[in-house]
Amino acid sequence: MEELAPEYDVVLLGTGLTECILSGIMSVEEKKVLHIDRNDHYGGESASLNIEALFKKYPDSYSKGEEPWMKYGRGNDWNVDLVPKLLMANGDLTKTLIKTKVTDYVEFEPIAGSYVQKGSGATATVAKVPSKPTEALLSPLMGLFEKRRAKRFFEWVRDFKDEDPSTYGGLDLNQCTMKEVYDKFGLEATTRDFIGHAMALYQTDAYINQKGAAKETVDRIQLYGNSVNQYPGKSPYIYPLYGLGELPQSFARLSAVRGGTYMLNTNIDEIEYEGGKVSGIKATMRVRSEDSEGTMFSTKTKKIIADPTYFNDANKGNVKVKQVAKLLKAICILTHPVANTNNSDSAQIIIPQSQVGRKNDIYIAIVSSVHHVCPQGYYIAIVSTIAEGKDNWHLELQPGFDRLGKIEEKFMKEPIPLYEPLEDGRNDNIFISKSYDATSHFETTTEDVRDIYRRAEGKEMVVPDLRLDANLVGQE
Repeated sequence: MEELAPEYDVVLLGTGLTECILSGIMSVEEKKVLHIDRNDHYGGESASLNIEALFKKYPDSYSKGEEPWMKYGRGNDWNVDLVPKLLMANGDLTKTLIKTKVTDYVEFEPIAGSYVQKGSGATATVAKVPSKPTEALLSPLMGLFEKRRAKRFFEWVRDFKDEDPSTYGGLDLNQCTMKEVYDKFGLEATTRDFIGHAMALYQTDAYINQKGAAKETVDRIQLYGNSVNQYPGKSPYIYPLYGLGELPQSFARLSAVRGGTYMLNTNIDEIEYEGGKVSGIKATMRVRSEDSEGTMFSTKTKKIIADPTYFNDANKGNVKVKQVAKLLKAICILTHPVANTNNSDSAQIIIPQSQVGRKNDIYIAIVSSVHHVCPQGYYIAIVSTIAEGKDNWHLELQPGFDRLGKIEEKFMKEPIPLYEPLEDGRNDNIFISKSYDATSHFETTTEDVRDIYRRAEGKEMVVPDLRLDANLVGQE
C-alpha cells in the first residue's frame, strides 16, 4: 500500500467524472488530495466496459453457462459507456479539458449530427436541429411562414450582446419570461419545443414561464450555436475516443502527476467527526475486489467530497441524500446507422416530452467504430429518460426504440434511483455530488462540479490555465 500522509486537505470518495474533475483541479491548486474508490476501476457510473463485462453487468440478458459476448469479437474492441453523455464543443467541460492539459491524455472526435423528433408514432419526423438563420429556412420541422419567423429569432439571438442594449430588441431579458420572447417572434409550439429542449437543453418546460430565465436561455442557445461553429457540418458535440471512461481516468492522471494519491479496492469503514464536522476516515484496502480481508488504515481530513452512493446506507446511519427521480436507461447494440440521420456514424436525438405525451424528454446518444468503442459495422445507442410510472416502465423508452430499428442486443434493468444531497455540506464539511441524469450531454454535470467547489471552497471555481494554445480535435 502506498504510504499515506497523516492528513489530507480533502478526501474524495468515488472516481466518477464529477469527483475526478474536482480531484484534478484541487491537485493543480496544490491541495493534498486522497482519492478512494471501492471498485477496482476508475469511473463509477461514468465508466466504459468491454463487451464481456457489459453482459456480466446485465446477467438477465443471457442464460447461465452461455458466453454470448463471444460472437461480438475481441472483448477489448468494445468500450461501452454506462451513461449517455456527450460534450458540448464549446462548453464548460471542454474548456476545462483544454485549460488543465487533460487533452494530453485523451483524443476526441466530433459527433456527426444533432437531431430532434417532431410528432410521434409512424408519422414522426426526425430532422437536424437548425442552429442558425440559414438552416432555419431549410428545416423540415417548420412550415414556410414559421421558417421566416424562426430565422428572425435566430438572427436576434446571434446578434444579442449583453453589453449592447441596442441588440435587446426592446426586451429586458433579466425581467421577462421566455414565453414573452417566443410570443414576440410569434413562434409555434413545436418550434419552441426544439429550441428549448434540443438547443437550450432544458429537461422540462418549466423554464418558459420563469421570470428572468430568458437571459439564461439565450446564453444556452448561443452556446449551442458557438459549439456548432467549432466543427462546421457536424453537431455541437464531441466525444472521447475509447469511451467516456477515458475522462475520469484522464483527470485522475492530472491529479496523480500533481501529487494526488489514488486507492482503488478500498472500503470506507468509518467517517470520524469532531464537533459535528468531519475529522478523518478509517478504511480497508484490498489487493483484489473479491478479497474478504485487507489492510486497515486511517487518516485525518477536514473535508470530504463524495458521490451519493457513499452516503445512502441506513444501516450505518449515514444517509445524507434523497432520491429525486429514477433513471430509465437501455444500452443497445445495432448493426446499422439510425434512420433519418443521413447514415451518420454518430448522433444525438432528442424526443421532446410534449411530442410523445410525457413530462420528461427521451434522449438517444449514438456512437460507433469511428470512436473506437466497438468493431467496424456496429453502433452503440443509449436511450434514456426519467421514469414516470410505477408499472410497465420498460414501455416508457419505446419511442426511443422505435427510432433505432432492429436492435441486436438490449441491456436494461429496473429504473435506477437518482440522488441529490439533503444539505449543502457546510455544516459537517461533507460535500456530495448528484447522480448522473438522463440527459445526453455533460452540461448538468459541469454545473454540479462548480456548485460543489463553490460550497466546499467558499468561492467560485476558476479553472487553472495550464495551456493557452490547444485545439481539442487536432484534425479540425
